[in-house]
Order: sequence, then structure tokens, then C-alpha cells
Amino acid sequence: MQLKLSVLDQSPIHDNKEPKEGLHDTLKLAKACEEFGFYRYWCAEHHDTPGYASASPEIMVGAVASVTSKIKVGSGGVMLNHYSAYKVAETFNALNALYGDRIDLGIGRANGANFLSARALHNKNSDSYTKKTYDLIGFLDDTIAEDECFHEVGVSPKQDSFVPVYLLGSSDGSSSLAAQVGAGFCLALFIGTHDRPKQIIDTYKKQFRPSKNFLKPKAMIAVACICAQTKEKAIEIATTHTYWKVQAFRHSVRDGLFSPKDVEKLYEELSYEDKLYYHETMETMILGTPKECKKQIERLAKEYEVDEVMIVNVTYSFEDRLNSYKLLAQEFNLDKGR
Repeated sequence: MQLKLSVLDQSPIHDNKEPKEGLHDTLKLAKACEEFGFYRYWCAEHHDTPGYASASPEIMVGAVASVTSKIKVGSGGVMLNHYSAYKVAETFNALNALYGDRIDLGIGRANGANFLSARALHNKNSDSYTKKTYDLIGFLDDTIAEDECFHEVGVSPKQDSFVPVYLLGSSDGSSSLAAQVGAGFCLALFIGTHDRPKQIIDTYKKQFRPSKNFLKPKAMIAVACICAQTKEKAIEIATTHTYWKVQAFRHSVRDGLFSPKDVEKLYEELSYEDKLYYHETMETMILGTPKECKKQIERLAKEYEVDEVMIVNVTYSFEDRLNSYKLLAQEFNLDKGR
């Protein structure tokens, strides 16, 4: 079976454009990636984050689905801690009614926001992420237990198909929960620099309990990858997001995206510790020519024993990002695997 490649889009604001243009670039990229032969397209959630445009993945899922016709479309993901499980279930149930079996619901437990934004989003429901996940799937699959107070609550409109739920995470906590509720699981290798051993996915597969959506485990990995004509060019393009991560994760500073030319100067102002983190972050990315990127992606897919890899990249230039996905698709002959 041919390895499936999919897209995780964080809706970056490219080329110093107006912030709203990040959303329009997502639509352009989604249409192109469908033509290139990518299998799935997920939209991320970030709040009050310069550099990223999408705070409402559910809106972008509908927008992307409306301008495409074949590619699967979903959230990567809805940060469930902020919301009512019932409302999220109804929203994606409605998307499923409109666009059929193309819709996925990916969820996560991270804030996707700074402290104040997270407080502004906070609802008074004190249920844990685990409880909300069980409730969400119960509402979607009509499996709320009879002894639960919401047993008779249904989602509108009623339909026979179910929205597949995936948990996104970078640790074994999310993978274990995904196994317990019978959800798919996507291991985020692009977040942070910590070790994520293969055992995370192995344990998910061993502990998996079949559900209405997944009779057997469905595991994926998500990797940061920039593909260019030369490895040097790919590294140069990657400096934009690498510097952004240094500022965001080491100093809680969320600036817009700087061009590689600007980053070259800004790098010299970093402390020794920041430079170490910069290079650690760069080493977590797959950077190179089409052949080099394909070799590394296939190696990781084999190591983690998955048949689908999600590709995420953040670049200053939209054309660099579009070209990266195009080169990967050509190298993997994705249009031949439809």
C-alpha cells in the first residue's frame, strides 16, 4: 500500500500580508494540495497568535470542504478544553451532513493560546478533558450511557453516519485515552524537542478498544517538513519558523513571521542557550531535497509503523510553502495513488 501523505495547516500569515490573508492562503493551499494528491487536510486552532490566522478550525473545515471535492477535511485540532463537548459534536455533525464522509474531527488538550486568551475562552464547565472526550464521542455516536443525565440528548440533524474522532498529542497520555475511547491517534513529532518513542503508538495499538468509527486502531504521525530544490534552500526557509519557536517557547513572545533575511540578523542577537534551542528545533524538522525528504519520511513511517504521515510547515513565503508540498507530491507520485 502506498504511504498516504496529508496536510496539517496552521494558517500562517505569509509575506507580511494582512492577517486575514492567512485564511485565504489556506483555501488556496487546500485546493492545490487536493490537486497534488494529498489524502487529508486538517486545520489548526491558535488564539491571539501573531503569525497564525485561524482561531476557528470548524469554520475553516467548512470553508476548505466547500472549495474542494475529494480530499478529506478536518480539524487538527479543536482544543476541547475550551468548549462544550455537545456544541463541538453538533458543529461537526452538521459539517458531516453537508460534506459527508470527508469530515474528520481532530481534538487536543493544549490551550492553543496564551494565558489571558485561554482565560477569555474558559467556560464554566469544570469537566476534565477525559470526560469531555468521552461525552463528545458519546454524542456523535449516540452511545451516552443510560445512567448519564444526557442519555436522551441527541445531535441535530439525525443521520446514520458518524464523524471519526482523532486525538492529537505528543505524549502517551493522549494515546492511551485515544485507545480507551476507540478514536484515531496522531502523534505530533513537530511539537517541542522531547523524545517521542515508538512505544507510544505501540501501546495505543495494544490497548485499542473498537468503536463505531474505528474497528481497529488508526495511527498517524505529524512531522515538520520543508522540501526545496536544495537542502541549503530548505534550511534557509526553515529559519523563519525556527526563530518563531525560540521566541514563543523560551520567552512566551509571539511575534509575526520574520523573513529568512531578517532571521539571519536576529539570530546573532540570541543568547547561547537560545541558539542551542534554535538548533535543537531545527534538528526536529525534515529539511532537504525531494529525495532526501522522502527517504526520511519513509524511515519514520516504517519506524512508527504507520501508513499515513501528516506534513506541517510554516514559511515566510507562501510560494515556498506551496512549492514544498508540490515537490513532495511529485516525489511520492501522489497523483498516481488516488
